[in-house]
Amino acid sequence: MKEFIITDTPTDKAVLVGLITPEQNEVKSKEYLDELDFLASTADIKTVKRFTQRVDYAHPVTFVGSGKLQEIKAFVEDEDNEISRVIFDDELSPKQLRNLEAELKVKIMDRTSLILDIFAGRAQTAHAKTQVELAQYNYMLPRLTRLWTHLERQSGGGSGGFRMRGPGETQLETDRRIILSKIAKLKEDLKEIDKQKANQRKNRGKLVRVALVGYTNVGKSTLMNLLSKSDVFAENKLFATLDTTVRKITVENLAFLLSDTVGFIRKLPTELIESFKSTLDEVREADLLVHVVDISHPAFEEQLEVVTQTLNELSDEAKPAIIVFNKIDAFSHVEKETDDLTPRTKENISLEELKKSWIGKLHENCVFISAQEKQNIEELKALLYERVKEIHTQRFPYNDFLYQDYSDLEKAVND
Repeated sequence: MKEFIITDTPTDKAVLVGLITPEQNEVKSKEYLDELDFLASTADIKTVKRFTQRVDYAHPVTFVGSGKLQEIKAFVEDEDNEISRVIFDDELSPKQLRNLEAELKVKIMDRTSLILDIFAGRAQTAHAKTQVELAQYNYMLPRLTRLWTHLERQSGGGSGGFRMRGPGETQLETDRRIILSKIAKLKEDLKEIDKQKANQRKNRGKLVRVALVGYTNVGKSTLMNLLSKSDVFAENKLFATLDTTVRKITVENLAFLLSDTVGFIRKLPTELIESFKSTLDEVREADLLVHVVDISHPAFEEQLEVVTQTLNELSDEAKPAIIVFNKIDAFSHVEKETDDLTPRTKENISLEELKKSWIGKLHENCVFISAQEKQNIEELKALLYERVKEIHTQRFPYNDFLYQDYSDLEKAVND
């Protein structure tokens, strides 16, 4: 059977393609393509040009119109450009994928397949690898037909016009059965892993659980390292960490568990949401959420909303939360336009200005920090202490569990 799981690390050149629609204006389209460019860079793909088209909706056959498709084709066929991939910002249907590959004669990717490619390279543990493999098979299953276009259906000349199935159809049916079998096996494997994870969570005792959540690349792992004095992998790339990491944190005399979870992203593939639901059990079972936001990102409000909506989909229960606006050292804002209509960018916003701004009023419990530069971390720790203490006091109003020795929990936490 043809191998479907992506394991290579591409280092080639690509062009990006996006749409400007009534639901996605030019500014939004540029933001999405910027993010797609960052995704491509994370996958070691160099992007050399972007193509956009203003339409009412994506073309059902080729995603873009015929004129734009010919423009992309001309650029791709220019040998000086050395283009080997064309990456589309939205998920392509099997028909679009098949037609685009036939027309452009290069590898076609969409946002979903690119994210899956990154996840395949980032997965380290058996849990993450199983989740990624399941997501890849779920993505590939409806797209099997395009993989066997070189094998045509054949019709025989038997009596009554009897039609014989050609090797392509036979191969397709065989592959479909194999993939469905693999999907079933992977789901069973995940169930077993989930049972082990559930037992580990039970063994952590009665400590309050705090989960770091947020958009990808907002600095969750850096903050985790800072608070826990550990060495969780952190990198300025999207989805630097896939596996949930749990550490015991002690602030003053109060101990609690802190977990670092996989980051969210706009247009998150359905296959990944389904496959990674078990990883997000740490979020569902958390007593307190610490929502980390990259305040230096121009679209941080939308990123905050994307994460909030995804969290609402994961759990019906509203959880107490702290909003941590990270990367204040890189933050700048645009002041009101001057008489010549030129926006003025103001750098070096003070902490007090941020607290008094509209951003500081977005949430009752919010704090401004820079995890990289270790700015205002003590205020964050104080806020964490108060919120965790409130939860613990409500749960155990008459005991002194706060002051117990937690050394016996170290093994359960780190398993």
